[in-house]
Parts: sequence; C-alpha cells; structure tokens
Amino acid sequence: MRYELTKKLSNRQFKRLVGVQRHTFDEMVKVLQDTASLKQTRGYPNKLGLEDQALVCLQYWREYRTYFHIASDWQISESTVCRIVHWVESTLISSRKFRLGGKKSLLISSQKPKTAVMDVTESQIERPKHGQKRFYSGKQKRHTLKSQLIIDLTTQEIRCIVNGSGRKHDYKLFVDSKVRFHSETESLEDSGYQGISKLHTNSHLPQKKPKGGKLTQGQKQSNRALASRRVAIEHVNRRLKVFRILSQRYRNRRKRFGLRCHLIAGIYNYELQKYSICLHLANQ
Repeated sequence: MRYELTKKLSNRQFKRLVGVQRHTFDEMVKVLQDTASLKQTRGYPNKLGLEDQALVCLQYWREYRTYFHIASDWQISESTVCRIVHWVESTLISSRKFRLGGKKSLLISSQKPKTAVMDVTESQIERPKHGQKRFYSGKQKRHTLKSQLIIDLTTQEIRCIVNGSGRKHDYKLFVDSKVRFHSETESLEDSGYQGISKLHTNSHLPQKKPKGGKLTQGQKQSNRALASRRVAIEHVNRRLKVFRILSQRYRNRRKRFGLRCHLIAGIYNYELQKYSICLHLANQ
C-alpha cells in the first residue's frame, strides 16, 4: 500500500497497518527529509519517495516478511528494500529524536524514577553456525537473544535496554551491563535476579518457597502484590512485540538487533510522551 492510499485509512486503521500513529510517522518522514536535503544526490534517483521509504521500513518491522515478498509488492529489487530499511534505521537512530534516556538517567537525581521495573525478554534466532552454546537458552530450549528492559513504573517509559546472548543469566546480564539504580529508587524484579540486594538494597523480589516447605499466606499475598505491580513491564513488552521483527524468529545479522530494539523502544517512548501531552491539554 503506497502512502497516497494510506490517506484514506482512519487513524486506527493506519496504526494497525504500520504499528505507529500518524503524527509519529510524520515526524519520522520529517527526520528523513532533513537528512535527505543535506545529502548530495548521486546516481539514479530512488523510485520511492521518502514517505514510501518510511512505509517500507515500517512494513518490514511490522510484518517481518522477507525482502523478496516486500520487493514484489513494491515492484523494486530485494537489494533496494535492504538499502531502504538500513538507511531509514540509521537515519532515525542518528537523529537522536527517538532515543532512550540511557542508564545514566537512572542515577541523576532530577531524572531518576521513583519506582523502576526490570525484566528480560527473549527473541528466538536461527541456530548459529559457530558458538551455538553462547546463544542457547536453557529456559526457552532454543537459541535466543536477550533484551533487558528497565521502565519507569509511573510513566511507563522505557529508560534503557541492554542486549545479551541467550545463555547469559538474567542477573549476570544485569551485573555485566553496569546498570545501577539511584539509592532512593525502588526496583521491582522477578526471581531471576536473586542476589541483586547486594548491589541495590531497595529492591524487591518474590519470596521463593523453601525446600521441602510451603509459603505462608502472607508471603503468597506479598508475591501477588508484587506481581500486580510488575505486570506493567509485560504490557510494555507486548507493545514492542507488535512489531513482529521482535516477536518472531530473528533471521537477520545479530549485530543489528540491538539497534532495532533501541529504535522501536524510542518510537514507543515518543508516542507515549505525545499521548501524555495530549491528555494533559485535554484536562486543562
């Protein structure tokens, strides 16, 4: 579907088609236009306009079909689709318009979240030709890439993402990432982060059932209360995995996986901030 045809769609239909709101799409196109105006044009001009190039990239993320199928729909070559997707991704990430706060923002007093939630999600990959053990996840029973997300519980904003191989334990990934919380920040984790209290005393983990024993009724209620607070990060994971490039088996080179995770998370944050601004103006 070309950009001209998408104008006939409602805002809800457009969101379902490409995974982002219209105002977000317009901002992405504006970033591409600013970069294209500075770039010297050489060689044969691209058959697709900037709006259509942005649609190609979003279609690739949203549906995660092969370059061959997308190229057939747009009547261009597979190599052209590959170049368009890489150029759009590199341009958007370089613009710093869709960027995360980063792990440093967790330590700055003025930016620190009151409550942070941390969790790891895994994306399946194809079996590597070399070094298979490094990516084999015993929990998922397959080769995966891990993404450690940290969100602000109050705003639902993603603060930072750290990527790692599937074999690395969740707590080990946290330690190696050098991510640290402000002493006043309350952090909520699952049982995969046993030992985090040594690094951050204001952390909360579910209580494990003792060997050969049972949890008390109070401990069960405490675990349920913690799970009800932590469920927010599961909702964030679901919103990111609307783009099937993150939810289906990842077929591309692994070195670009982190860039795509950060970019999609940055777009999610951008839409969240725009929604908060609109909600604030509506309440005034």
